[in-house]
Amino acid sequence: MRQSKLFVKSLREDPKNEESLNAKLLMRAGFIHKVMAGVYAFLPLGLRVIKKIENIIREEMVSLGADEILMSSLQTREAWETSGRYADLDVLFKFTSYYSKGDYVLGPTHEEEITPILKQHVFSYRDLPIYVFQIQNKFRDEKRAKSGLLRGREFLMKDLYSFHTDEKDMEDFYELSSATYSRIFERVGIGEKTYKTFASGGTFSKYSHEFQTVTPAGEDTIYICEACKLAINEEVIEDVNHTCPQCGSKELRMEKSIEVGNIFKMKDKYSAPFDLKFKDQSGDEKIVLMGCYGIGLSRLMGAIVESSNDENGIIWPEAVSPFRFHLLETKPGLGQDIYQRMVADGYEVLYDDRDVSFGEKLKDADLFGITWRLVVGEKNKDKIEIKRRNEEQIKLVEYGDIRKAE
Repeated sequence: MRQSKLFVKSLREDPKNEESLNAKLLMRAGFIHKVMAGVYAFLPLGLRVIKKIENIIREEMVSLGADEILMSSLQTREAWETSGRYADLDVLFKFTSYYSKGDYVLGPTHEEEITPILKQHVFSYRDLPIYVFQIQNKFRDEKRAKSGLLRGREFLMKDLYSFHTDEKDMEDFYELSSATYSRIFERVGIGEKTYKTFASGGTFSKYSHEFQTVTPAGEDTIYICEACKLAINEEVIEDVNHTCPQCGSKELRMEKSIEVGNIFKMKDKYSAPFDLKFKDQSGDEKIVLMGCYGIGLSRLMGAIVESSNDENGIIWPEAVSPFRFHLLETKPGLGQDIYQRMVADGYEVLYDDRDVSFGEKLKDADLFGITWRLVVGEKNKDKIEIKRRNEEQIKLVEYGDIRKAE
């Protein structure tokens, strides 16, 4: 991709009225555009990052045996009244249709939609278990949308729902999903900073698990057990008597963190009101048990930026970097041949061919945070400068050695 043709424009100063670092850096680098408080558009570079995160998550969901679906964002009032959440959930976007006069909800989550769908597919124990997931926009009428991509009114999220005949089957899948979540965060480059966290179960159960990424900008406080690498959310630390529920250790380290995922054993919270049942081997009717597993993709993108940056800009982990290489030239045209060779050889490269100063190109390269920076200059003849974004060392290599960076 030629940068002169890319729909992107960087800013030299932080955008006004933005407090969070992730929003400042992503807007300055031209990855996102702020539409209104809590709502952002993803521009080409930002969309490339989101798509890479999405592809990693999708691969892991498929490896779990889950089928991908896409449910509607527009949901009925009746479904939410059946679950008992229409009047109780204060973040619901509610409206009345001008034409049909019916009342509707913009989905902040999809338990109220997936459960009725399953009623058309589950009749016998032979139909279970079932695992389905989706990736789509969600809407929450946050009273105070803040923290950039970390707390928005519209956001992109992955939901996985599981349906089981008994608690053992639900528990087994829950643990399998937990391990898969840890692998996802490892793959997107924040595994070392992300902890499975013992947390409140909210309206679902007494306890659940979150996945929290350590960063000073975090909204949550967690207590990390170094012995078993489990963390405890501050909201339940008193309940567990300041003791790790997994190993019993009281040696806990306090950190600020950002929640990047959560998993819940919902059991019959939604299957009971929607009367989602199956017949067991004896012909008796029983309630289907459910699990729910969420990851906010846009939130995860913001968390990566909050935890991986320096004074010059973003530092993307390799797996989610918008491009693998950022090719710069000290003089117009010097990088043309190298760029054409890289494209022909299948490299993922952004070529800064703009007619601007080399200093401006260097600043944008640091701001964009692409994993590898390449520089073609007159004094190096057939050599290419290569530098990793999060390292100081610059090496001179021949074209054939670029592949070693991968």
